[in-house]
Amino acid sequence: MSASAPKIALVHDWLTGMRGGERALEVICERFPSAELFTLVHVPGSVSPTIERLPIHTSFVQRLPLVSRFYRHYLPLFPTAVERWDLSGFDFVLSVSHCCVKSVVRPPAARHLCYCLTPMRYAWDQFDAYFGPDRIGQLPSQAMRPVMARLARWDRETSGRPDRYVAISHYVAGRIRRYYNREATVVYPPVDTSFFHPDSASPERFALIVSALVPYKRIELAMDACALAGVPLRVVGDGPDRPTLERRAGRTTQFLGRLSDEGIRDLYRRAAVIVLPGEEDFGIVPLEAQACGRPVVALGLGGACETVVDGETGFLVPEPTASAFADAIGRAATHRFDTIAIRHHAERFGRERFGDEIEALVKSELP
Repeated sequence: MSASAPKIALVHDWLTGMRGGERALEVICERFPSAELFTLVHVPGSVSPTIERLPIHTSFVQRLPLVSRFYRHYLPLFPTAVERWDLSGFDFVLSVSHCCVKSVVRPPAARHLCYCLTPMRYAWDQFDAYFGPDRIGQLPSQAMRPVMARLARWDRETSGRPDRYVAISHYVAGRIRRYYNREATVVYPPVDTSFFHPDSASPERFALIVSALVPYKRIELAMDACALAGVPLRVVGDGPDRPTLERRAGRTTQFLGRLSDEGIRDLYRRAAVIVLPGEEDFGIVPLEAQACGRPVVALGLGGACETVVDGETGFLVPEPTASAFADAIGRAATHRFDTIAIRHHAERFGRERFGDEIEALVKSELP
């Protein structure tokens, strides 16, 4: 490493919107403003100015047809793309990975710290949710199975490339141990508790989901549960499952599409309860809602067990059934929660805390 400040490469799977991983990347970019950023696909204007102002290097996938809408269709090309990046001249690599970029090839003298959002869901334990026969048809599913099996083998074979793993939750640390046979430090992702905060709005009788509309989120489960509970449901977000979900929705389910952060914050503040029906690796939405003082009903598996305090900041549901969720939603809609206590719990996951912990880890890995 040179005697001057270390040259840092930040690596992220794709930049197509501001989700939980991009919120973490944003704080990392604030802490390392002289870094350069590598990503498979970048849709200009889709992420925050803090991220956009860094030098951004894309892969050959960026030049493929209709990539801004259908980048996920190019998944089989991603391993080749990340291995083609030339990171020579960089002293340190910090990857934020939920797909392939944890397998980037670092320079021999550099160190690589991977902030792992999750090992690839679709290549390991959620193939059927994404590519099962009931999702894409019998023949396409059969065709995708060997592709995903090959991707899983590559993912495992390249799991030794990072020098250190940092997981977003103890749940993800367990997945890293199971699939990669590696140990991981845990640093919880950041929640912008200065932006998400309570106001004087009175809760209204509706449940809220803020989510990408993709299979593992189990939006249909929340729709069925709210219908059973007699509580209207509002759904914020978009994704490939939206047409299917809209076709099966009743009159009390309203799809609002993508909203601004201000619009989402307003809904958090007015909702009786925020619903998290899927098994999450961590889950930023429950903490944004709790920062606004609102309770959460979540499946009692995965990262929600680390972010929702059962009976205090919401309810954890023991099984993924409509009846179990309906019962919890009904109770949450009438329970008198302590708004201040809910807010105080969320403050433990703030942006400053995340930045300090990540910066300390990077400094500890530098020679």
